[in-house]
Amino acid sequence: MAKTADYDLGEFTFPRGWFMIARADEVSKKPLNLRYFGQDMVLYRGDSGRLVLMDAYCPHMGTHIGQNETSYVVMDNEHVDGDNIRCPYHGWQFGPDGKCIEIPYSPAPIPASACIRTYPVQEWGGSVLMWHDTEQCEPNFDPPELPQWEDPSWVNWKIDDLGELNQHPMEVIDNMADKAHLGPIHGSTNMEYFENEFSDHVLVQRLAAGHRTMSEAQMINDTWYTGPGILLSKIEGDYPSMMMISNTPIEDGLIRVFYGILVKGKNDIANEEDKVVADAYHEVSKAAFLQDFEIWFNKRPCLNVLQVIGDGPFGKTRIWYKQFYNPRDKAKDYQDQVNGVVVTKGTNRDNFEKTAAE
Repeated sequence: MAKTADYDLGEFTFPRGWFMIARADEVSKKPLNLRYFGQDMVLYRGDSGRLVLMDAYCPHMGTHIGQNETSYVVMDNEHVDGDNIRCPYHGWQFGPDGKCIEIPYSPAPIPASACIRTYPVQEWGGSVLMWHDTEQCEPNFDPPELPQWEDPSWVNWKIDDLGELNQHPMEVIDNMADKAHLGPIHGSTNMEYFENEFSDHVLVQRLAAGHRTMSEAQMINDTWYTGPGILLSKIEGDYPSMMMISNTPIEDGLIRVFYGILVKGKNDIANEEDKVVADAYHEVSKAAFLQDFEIWFNKRPCLNVLQVIGDGPFGKTRIWYKQFYNPRDKAKDYQDQVNGVVVTKGTNRDNFEKTAAE
């Protein structure tokens, strides 16, 4: 598998941004043991309901603070106490900010180095998002807005964990520019337009075309990344929908992929009939995404695109992506190189012949 350095993306191994790490309903007082960004982590929900995400190892002797079933700290239900967590080996207690607040057997002052790195987390659309930043700064942009989640006329998505994909996320982001794959992979027909807009940390794809997997009729959808990890796709139709795809690095060149779709029902409050339709949309749109997933699963890394006329703006997309792999004070340099709209020719609206005649 190719690594970040192979794509010449920048100084950092992993990108900066918001990333999905779990479903919200699987997080409780029992620590959830995760691995992302080359780090073992522990995620739990304190008694107050607060989500806490921290690195997994105690600074005392390197014990995994979440991976234990037989310590009396765990069996006596003292593992998570309030919003704090205890190491199962020696009982050191850490607050939700990662600082040690108690060493139960020692009268000595707590060492200043007795702390564990924590990460900003929040619930979003029934999931848990973490903010990853190699520079360990506070978030400088928000996750995408999702007002549909609180609207009772929409059927909320069921998040599918599609598992690990042995590809660098660069290969997934390329899809935003890839006009030419829409026909062979998805059966897109009668394409009216295809364009991209680069706007700082947001990358948009606008498309109108038939889609054999999802609909023979023309589909109009706007798709956008808010940062490098979360994609939303708004699809118009009899039942408007919002598809979500999230990719989160596990290791350099290995990602976990999540999928879901929100569907607007016909009623002010979605009923059982609306939910049946939403379930069908879930399966059909997932099948469309899995057409891409199969390609990614079986391809070799594309370090350089052998680009021809009719391809989309792969070069600008990769420059846009670089902003997340470099110090944030350099982000504007990459944004300034790409910000604006790029129209890819070869559609009904922007065909080659018309362009040549003009």
